[in-house]
Amino acid sequence: MKKIFLKLLVVFTLISGISCDETKDQTGNFSAEQITELKSIAVEGTWEIAYFFDTDKEETSNFNGFSFTFNASGALLAVNGTNEINGTWSITDSSSDDDSNSESDVDFNIFFSTPLDFEELSDDWDIVSYTSSRIELKDVSGGNGGIDNLVFEKKK
Repeated sequence: MKKIFLKLLVVFTLISGISCDETKDQTGNFSAEQITELKSIAVEGTWEIAYFFDTDKEETSNFNGFSFTFNASGALLAVNGTNEINGTWSITDSSSDDDSNSESDVDFNIFFSTPLDFEELSDDWDIVSYTSSRIELKDVSGGNGGIDNLVFEKKK
């Protein structure tokens, strides 16, 4: 069953990567221009979490009502009207090892120290694809090798 799920996930990832405006080049890496473009896209407007799958279950509803703002300074703010949660974000292109077997060293880094639901977003995410209104990320979890998926969509 696990193999079937992983195969379906790979097929879905390939299909969604083909249909997006920007994807990795044929070597699996993002160009410097694409990294700059993604940084510019992220800081434009506010975002919401359209999908969050944490290893073994969907947890999108934990973030219902939150708007995320990626500031050029590296600050990340999540607001739902009554709560403000501060974090940080960055996009890095490094040769350091992370916990994935990704071909790319480009990471979309998110960090929240609290609360627990937001701590689960803290990771060095691999960029699957992006458009001007959608950013798809994934991470291979340490230990059990489960795959986490995170999708931001621009709020209208």
